[in-house]
Amino acid sequence: MDYLLLKWIHILSSTILFGTGIGSAFYMFMANRRKDIAGIYFATRHVVIADWIFTTPSVIVQLATGLWMLHLSGYSLSDAWVRWGLILYFLAGVCWVPVVWMQIKMRDMAKRALADNSDLPALYWKMDKWWIMLGCVAFPAIIVVFFLMVFKP
Repeated sequence: MDYLLLKWIHILSSTILFGTGIGSAFYMFMANRRKDIAGIYFATRHVVIADWIFTTPSVIVQLATGLWMLHLSGYSLSDAWVRWGLILYFLAGVCWVPVVWMQIKMRDMAKRALADNSDLPALYWKMDKWWIMLGCVAFPAIIVVFFLMVFKP
């Protein structure tokens, strides 16, 4: 495959990954702050869908195209910027996997509370705190990955 086409796919998938991530996080965060169960259910339901449709494929495409471009360009996995980029990419992934699980559980709790006309359980708000904390680790990690990929220091 032509390097520039591969690079375009890589940039496009990074845009989808970043845009979906920040957009989903914003809407779920804002819905949780309002504490409106119908709004929370709407947001969590669609965030889970967005993760399966956009985020998961982008995560896979990012790694595959990044490693392929690395191979084609002659850079090495031993280059410091590559190593740090991969470490931070996987750190963000380690944060994202439990976030996906929590989002599914939070969606289910919101659906149940809405159906029962009850409050969200305390566990929902505990997961919300963990969801925020993990996002606060993953987001800067991805920002640094963007820096490393562009500047290759």
